[in-house]
Amino acid sequence: MLERLFKIRQRGSTPWREVRGGLVTFFAMSYIIVLNPIILSTPDSTGHYLGGGTDGANFAAIAAGTALVAGVMSILMGSVANFPLAIAAGLGINALLAYTVVSMEGMTWGDAMGLIVLEGIVILVLVLTGLREAIFRAVPPSLKTGISVGIGLFIALIGVVNAGIVRPGAGTPLEFGIGGSIASWPLVVFIIGLLLILVLMARNVRGAILIGIVVATVIAVIVEAVASPGAQTPDGSNPGGWGLTVPAIEGSIVQVPDFATLGQFSLFGAFEKIGFVAVLVLIFSIMLADFFDTMGTMVAVASEGDLLDADGNPPATRRILVVDSIAAAAGGAGGVSSNTSFVESAAGVADGARTGLSTIVTGACFLLATFLAPLAEAVPYEAATPALVVVGFLMMQQVVDIPWKNLSLAIPAFLTIIFMPFSYSIAVGIGVGVVAYAILMATTGQVRKVHPLMWGVVVAFAIYFALGPIQDLLGI
Repeated sequence: MLERLFKIRQRGSTPWREVRGGLVTFFAMSYIIVLNPIILSTPDSTGHYLGGGTDGANFAAIAAGTALVAGVMSILMGSVANFPLAIAAGLGINALLAYTVVSMEGMTWGDAMGLIVLEGIVILVLVLTGLREAIFRAVPPSLKTGISVGIGLFIALIGVVNAGIVRPGAGTPLEFGIGGSIASWPLVVFIIGLLLILVLMARNVRGAILIGIVVATVIAVIVEAVASPGAQTPDGSNPGGWGLTVPAIEGSIVQVPDFATLGQFSLFGAFEKIGFVAVLVLIFSIMLADFFDTMGTMVAVASEGDLLDADGNPPATRRILVVDSIAAAAGGAGGVSSNTSFVESAAGVADGARTGLSTIVTGACFLLATFLAPLAEAVPYEAATPALVVVGFLMMQQVVDIPWKNLSLAIPAFLTIIFMPFSYSIAVGIGVGVVAYAILMATTGQVRKVHPLMWGVVVAFAIYFALGPIQDLLGI
């Protein structure tokens, strides 16, 4: 039955590898259960908080809603698209809502989540009409390879930054460790976890990534119990503490979830508060980020699992895009921001996952996390992020497929690769690469090789990159 539903053997996997890969993906992205409530904890323009009143954000409700929507949509992705790509609240868009949208005069959290629902509906229409898939297929193979490599560097950077082994420096944008040294127990845990995974991989040990995460978590719990590094503080007075979650379990590991955020959205409230034009600009900016983040993530994950066809396209592309579009709207309806495909899924694929069964396992873990939040929160950044660094290495290997002697193709790919980690945005990296590709092809007498749809994408990204001045011009 499993073979008939998921084609596990056909894709060179086994049921155990799928389960293991699903667990690895969950551990690699479970931080979103903790991080999303932190980001969405600001008051709106009326002084009200998400999932609560005026006394503060309802962290428990936001965490439960985040895990619930991620669980349901990941299971839907695995069931409908049979693809190892998990879904959860997307970083970037949640920050846009928290720090920009809800601060606009009169805007409430319900209005902001209504924008997300509308954005998801628009993207779904683009998928059903075939436009989103057509644009994806219009991207040249060299640029798709650049996208995969760029995402590899991006998630490796996410890994080292979240672990704190690389952090803002004194006089430099980034520095190694704390003042150039490994001066804390959490950093030691990260290094142990990373080295363990690398050694196991070099020795061809199956499940190396999962073993590394579990061992590093156990060590982290012991370190916290003995040395008590505690958590890092906002004022920077404890730089040697844990980055986000403290690896300790206090009290019961089971709690009844609070789903107070579900259904807390106003579909057209934003139109009344900030006007039609402002709403269109916001939906466009959110949609473009969602649109191309998913495209890049989908290619990167499929490439890591050797699931791309001869044209560089993943299997069941339209189904993947349909589920991802529904997830965006579901995140808004759930009151926890737009949900999207997570690039951390590549960690599970690197550990053997090849089918949607692994995504269903990840989704089931998220659903369990609504009840077992204390247990999920016991895995610190420092224990989970070594997996992201390892995946970055694996994805970097594809760089040899870029035709470096053909500058018209190599330069856009290179710009895509560097702008993803340096701008901390998949969409920005893709946008820079697309614009550079069109310009170089047009100026070297190869304009006919550029698919007509690519010119529409170039215009869209030109507007996206100029959104600040446009908003100032329109008084938004």
